[in-house]
Amino acid sequence: MEVRIDKYLWCIRVFKSRSDATDACKGGKVKVNSADIKPSRAVVTGDLISVRKGAVCYTFRVIEPVDKRQGAALVPRYAENLTPQEELDKLRAPVETFFLKRDRGAGRPTKKERRQMDSLWDALDFDDSM
Repeated sequence: MEVRIDKYLWCIRVFKSRSDATDACKGGKVKVNSADIKPSRAVVTGDLISVRKGAVCYTFRVIEPVDKRQGAALVPRYAENLTPQEELDKLRAPVETFFLKRDRGAGRPTKKERRQMDSLWDALDFDDSM
């Protein structure tokens, strides 16, 4: 059986839609056996697939090509997840952004509120030397 890489990635639930998988292949975020590929490349048993999604680089080995979307419990029959633990730890890394929450409909901040927000930012004292 010959299956396109974009369809295979969608079938094993790496991407939510086939068009997302196609865009990732076109954008150079998917490699097969360390080579850039087109979305139409056929998947073969034993291929090593690397997928970059955000900060994480997932790695899969093709066990068997499949052309129908599989349930999450059946995915291990068709693909072996070889992603190193260091990559998975990036998903749990603390987010380094800080959000100030304002109630919906509160409008623009007053001068007093702006000064309070600025003093809060100054009090956080971020270290930019990293």
